[in-house]
Amino acid sequence: MNIFIDTNVYLKFFHYSNDELEELRKLIVLIEQGEINLIMPRQVYNEYVRNREVKIADALRTFKADKLNNAFPIFLKEYPEYAIMKKAIQEYQTSKKKILENILIEIENHSLKADEIINEIFEKSDFLAHNEELIARAKVRYDLGNPPGKGNSYGDALNWETLLTICPPEQDLTFISDDKDYFSEIDNSKFNKYLNREWRTTKNSEIVFYKSLSEFFKNKYPKIKLASDLQKDVYIERLENSGTFRNSRQNLYKLSLFEDFTSDQINRIFFQTFSNSQLYWISEDEDINQILYNLYDKYKDKLDESILMEFESKIKRIQETENEDEHPF
Repeated sequence: MNIFIDTNVYLKFFHYSNDELEELRKLIVLIEQGEINLIMPRQVYNEYVRNREVKIADALRTFKADKLNNAFPIFLKEYPEYAIMKKAIQEYQTSKKKILENILIEIENHSLKADEIINEIFEKSDFLAHNEELIARAKVRYDLGNPPGKGNSYGDALNWETLLTICPPEQDLTFISDDKDYFSEIDNSKFNKYLNREWRTTKNSEIVFYKSLSEFFKNKYPKIKLASDLQKDVYIERLENSGTFRNSRQNLYKLSLFEDFTSDQINRIFFQTFSNSQLYWISEDEDINQILYNLYDKYKDKLDESILMEFESKIKRIQETENEDEHPF
């Protein structure tokens, strides 16, 4: 899956946003597992570095200006809740002062948690440098009034021209941005009509548009809340699609290293033990048998009755026949 993530998506993590840092951790999992090809124009990185402090400064101004009302009508003082409210305000003010003192150091040292995670994403990315030809095309696009672009900046146009040049034809592009220059004028939840038409004509493929990382993950991985669960899901999906004994063994081994599978995940794993012949026929091998036995022993209470019965009637029979003395399964 080819993905482009606009600069404003990264910068949101230094401002007020509904997205959580866990969304970035999920993104790292997809990069590490080779599930996505994150397309990273150098312009995106430059914009991020240039605007990080701007976003942080604006967020801090809003946070500092946000004050709880410390004045109450006289008649409220007769109620027991008044003392509780006064104490809560004092605790809030004390905590606010302390967090501001600590956070300023981390901002200066680029050691905010958002810094650490986003820098890891950049480290795992191959930057696409722009050249004179791309810059010239971006300027022409902007001067002609063609989107994207605003103010006196060619940055968005440069990113778009880079994508048109670099992205392979006949492969869809997942495009994540909250920049209005990419929105449809009629429905801002949809991609710009002009750009969409240009992409289809040039690349013979589609733009799959999202306005945030959380929207992307909600659509593609609706049951996944944590990055660790996403990693498990990737291996489970590979197990489901495995067409060889070797791949089945590798993915099951990777899964055996995790803890705390959800009910859905463990049922998907055990369903493969009798639905996927590439796993079924190696279940009698000592290493696979041991993994399945351990999973069965730990998670059998989470298995759906139908899957449990199917597993026990097929896989268990093989294990008892081939390994009767080793496991009283």
